[in-house]
Amino acid sequence: MVHHSKMKAYSVDLREKIVAAVRGGMSKAQTARTFGVGATSVKRYVKLTEEGKPLSPGKAPGRKGKLSGSAMKLLEEDLHARPAVAYNKRADLLNELLGVRVSKATLCRTVRRLGYTRKKDHWVLQKEMNGSEQPGG
Repeated sequence: MVHHSKMKAYSVDLREKIVAAVRGGMSKAQTARTFGVGATSVKRYVKLTEEGKPLSPGKAPGRKGKLSGSAMKLLEEDLHARPAVAYNKRADLLNELLGVRVSKATLCRTVRRLGYTRKKDHWVLQKEMNGSEQPGG
């Protein structure tokens, strides 16, 4: 039996696709091969769904981003709604609405990880910029 020290946390989106594939009649082994995940993961996601539990990633030991999916969504919405707001104000919002405490540094990293960059007075996804703007302008 192979134990991976770093377990990959698959996105909720992928987990839902995996469960949908099994529900659609694909065998668990075939599903695991198709999506490149372990058979144990497939079984676990199907079981979670059957028990009506969320498919969101649990806390991986020592390796969990501070922000949940809902916090990420809120952060993204906030970037668009209030582009000029400072990170500590965004942190206050997350704390107020979700009870999540994050540092300015964590928020900064998260925004970068989401792929956003600040352009003049608004936030854009880096993907949106590629091709349309020449590097070095």
